Amino acid sequence: MKILAIETSCDDTSLAIFENDTLLALDTKSQIKIHAPTGGVVPEVAAREHANAIFEVCENVLHQSKLRIEDIDYIAVTWYPWLIPSLLTGITFARTLSKILQKPLLELNHIQWHIFSNFLERKKEDITFPLVCLTVSWWHNDIYYMSSLWEMEKMGSSQDDAAWESYDKVAKMMGLGYPGGPIISQLSSEYSQDKNTQLFPRVWLKKEEFNFSFSGLKSAVKREIDNRIGQKWHLNDEDKKEISYEFQNAVNEVLAYKLIQGALEKGVSTVMLAGWVSANSDLREKIREKAWENHLHFLYPVKNLYCMDNAAMIGILAYYKIKHS
Repeated sequence: MKILAIETSCDDTSLAIFENDTLLALDTKSQIKIHAPTGGVVPEVAAREHANAIFEVCENVLHQSKLRIEDIDYIAVTWYPWLIPSLLTGITFARTLSKILQKPLLELNHIQWHIFSNFLERKKEDITFPLVCLTVSWWHNDIYYMSSLWEMEKMGSSQDDAAWESYDKVAKMMGLGYPGGPIISQLSSEYSQDKNTQLFPRVWLKKEEFNFSFSGLKSAVKREIDNRIGQKWHLNDEDKKEISYEFQNAVNEVLAYKLIQGALEKGVSTVMLAGWVSANSDLREKIREKAWENHLHFLYPVKNLYCMDNAAMIGILAYYKIKHS
């Protein structure tokens, strides 16, 4: 069984080819340099770039896998949710191929394939159910109770700004560039002063519930930046490191706490992490520590590549969907 997977939900044009659950080829064309001047993704620009790149990327994965397009048995594509103009480019490409080749088409959910990124380079039996999973990406933080591979109950979600979005906006406030997450993470790791100040509030909402809110934290960061600029007219390198460290801590402590509390409420023995921010080493360490304290098994994608938006996750979800059908 050979699967062609297509991902154009935001600003990366990504295609992959699988043979069963084995990744044969993956190629991704990034748009980061194109969107850097605006400090974020312009949907219409992203859609145009997808249209310009998608045929070349498809040719690349076919070449890598040494297959012809006629050898493909199934086509899978992201259909929802995220940026509609970007999604439509991939969906149109996938539906056209499906029609021409007379091959079955699977239109798959973006958040679900982030969760299934944990199955890449793992076997099904490596992940035991029930479990609680935290997804952390640009526009969503969600906690799910998964009683089985296909039964999911949402326990909580973002009420305003999600974690990655907040990272981008805080980075923009400090003039650090785009995307903000990796930059803030790097600066945070370089901060070496007093690390017990808790400069910014932890926004728990109701501790016994599992929703998230980071808009107030973002406002607190803006006030701190404005105050420091008002005192000395600029942020120096140490200011940027300290603010990055304190901001990251405030976000990650809340994310880790809510995930572990969700697991304890549901009485599961496994917690799982997925989405862009699952690549953040500080978040992983905070969850790992709390998981160990509570005798929980902790899983996250085996490679940072599988934390990002790319077609590998679509391909592995498609494989399990086909097997399940």
